[in-house]
Amino acid sequence: MKDILVQLDGGEAGPRRLEAAISLAKRFGARLTGMFAQKETDAAALVARRPGTRLAEAAAASRETFTAATAAAGITGRWLALAHGDPGFVVAELAFCARYFDLAVVGQGGSGDYPQLPDDAVERVILDSGRPVLVVPRSGPAGPLATRIAVAWNASREASRALHDTLPLLASAEAVTLLSVPRDTSPMPGELPEMDVIGHLAGHGVMARFERLRAEDIGVMDMLLSRAYDIGADLLVMGAPAGSSFGKSSGTRFLLRHLTLPVVISG
Repeated sequence: MKDILVQLDGGEAGPRRLEAAISLAKRFGARLTGMFAQKETDAAALVARRPGTRLAEAAAASRETFTAATAAAGITGRWLALAHGDPGFVVAELAFCARYFDLAVVGQGGSGDYPQLPDDAVERVILDSGRPVLVVPRSGPAGPLATRIAVAWNASREASRALHDTLPLLASAEAVTLLSVPRDTSPMPGELPEMDVIGHLAGHGVMARFERLRAEDIGVMDMLLSRAYDIGADLLVMGAPAGSSFGKSSGTRFLLRHLTLPVVISG
């Protein structure tokens, strides 16, 4: 994990994202790129397709904060900014740029909580970038990141993708727990050989333990968040559902709205 992107927009939650991104960049000796991406609200600026005064000032302030923070941390930093804030394009452009990095760090999002970008920005970056995305909650206690990791595991395509996208994080963690999530699956024809995900991880230097969650009268995402809290996890890893959107009743969308710890999601 040598090239990390962090999205900044001058919002109040930005310093939390930047702190998390710097922490990971220092751990892996990675280059950190800060990218200013914010939607424009000035109608005249949108018509002219150039940043208005408010957007330009937010970009300048974000760059100054990023430059000072990376210099203080002693890491290699690079600054980029999207040329305009057209709401119809800014998220697609952010997702496109994220494809050139090992990890993209974004904020939690949600209606009214992340006014600098469209409401579905985080979901679209996860699904359209093709890269693992670290979503940092807007609030909650700051502290170590990715030292005790919980992985949502149900042997699905998306779970496998998330597991392998985060192998560098898992290998550097103090503790890794795979949380087996109840999943309804159609039986495959014939019998498959027994597969060993813990042994597979051991081959990559990851000493993990396996825990099967008991079905309870709460949703799967509530169950994951609750158990992650119980075991003291400071990062959750999970796969995003296949498809073009999370859907109105998506468990992943629910989790993004109710985050209690940072989560890496692979789409």
